[in-house]
Amino acid sequence: MGWNRWYSLKSYLRSSLWTVPLIAVAIYAVVKPVTEMVGRWMIRQGSLDPKTGFLGLSMTGARSLLGDIVSADMAFLVFTFGSLLVAIQVAGGQYTPRIIATTLLRDNIIRGISGLFVFTLLFANRTLAWMGENEVHQLQVFIAALFGFASVVAFLFLIDYAAKFLRPVSLVARVGEQGIAVLESVYPAPTADGATPAKRDKERDVPDRIVRHHGKSGIVLALNLEMLVAKARRADVVIEFVPQVGDFVAADEPLFYLYGSSGAIDDGRLRALVAFGTERTMEQDPMFAFRILVDIALKALSAAINDPTTAVLAIDQLHRLLRVVGKRSLHIEEIVDRSGRVRVILWTPKWEDFVHISFREIRQCGAGSVQIARRLRAAIENLIERLPEHRHDALRVELMLLDRAIALKHPFPEDLALARIPDSQGLGGSAASPANN
Repeated sequence: MGWNRWYSLKSYLRSSLWTVPLIAVAIYAVVKPVTEMVGRWMIRQGSLDPKTGFLGLSMTGARSLLGDIVSADMAFLVFTFGSLLVAIQVAGGQYTPRIIATTLLRDNIIRGISGLFVFTLLFANRTLAWMGENEVHQLQVFIAALFGFASVVAFLFLIDYAAKFLRPVSLVARVGEQGIAVLESVYPAPTADGATPAKRDKERDVPDRIVRHHGKSGIVLALNLEMLVAKARRADVVIEFVPQVGDFVAADEPLFYLYGSSGAIDDGRLRALVAFGTERTMEQDPMFAFRILVDIALKALSAAINDPTTAVLAIDQLHRLLRVVGKRSLHIEEIVDRSGRVRVILWTPKWEDFVHISFREIRQCGAGSVQIARRLRAAIENLIERLPEHRHDALRVELMLLDRAIALKHPFPEDLALARIPDSQGLGGSAASPANN
């Protein structure tokens, strides 16, 4: 299996809800014979009385207990998956469909509790069917009772967890955490004051060879950069990856530009280092977390929902992400090997790209809201204050555009004056507080 297929499979399994219950079935297939064997051994050794055992249940009591556990876990499963389907519809409609695969279906607590329900259901049902007319398998009944109790506790916890998890503040915070992790992995080095944008080497304008994309069109999900550098080093060439991670690439479009004597590199092996899919993922895409948060803000600002407070929560996380990316070195286009020679050219988003996606669309849709205007101004002014000097130009442009936008949206001088006061709460902080001065 090529790296791209393995990556796509791994990404699919991570965003699939059915994988953990399937693992629970496999665990049950191992645990159940072991417990039966241990139970028989304990009876033969005399350490376990088959009539009293751990719980002292009669045949009628044991069957009743196991039947209740089976019924309860079946109800828990139906309720969990039914509620999850409703949650997916609500989250996709009220926030953005892009949080379904990236957040909801990847939550390990929901998947783990579902696996517990499946395991307990199978274990209790098997124990109920395995008991004879005169013998109560006390060890198995005891274990089933423990897992049944754990299922009840887990179900009650799941209700509380899901109610908190689906709140806007929890969803945007989780997207923000994932975005920070991606930014730190894609841009590992801190920025330096006075850093200048990298420029393409003029000597490499005309590639010696072009490798084009074959197969179905799709979105670039990830690139095996380590293996790409190794191939370029062995062939003593420079390889440029043409699209960015997150770009849509149609069939027969350029995928790689090769500079140098590249005859020893096989096209198919290069293509196998790029994973494609139908939907963007966060693993190597530093822009996707910004895109999700902006979509949440735009949906909240739409006339159908009209929830600017949720948009402010999204701006909070965008502000947080910009604070992180603004302190990172974004000039990683030329990747060198151990000898210091350039081997791979990889184009990634620049500071201006992050600033544009964070502010432009939200300003266009929310400049008429005093709450949004004040929160945007507070974010921009804070970034200008906290980030290095070479990050300020793009932020000052956004501040100027915000001033022009609110001047058009607020004809009354009183509203305009209020909208020009920065407020990290949107509209709620004191206009005379030190933070707003």
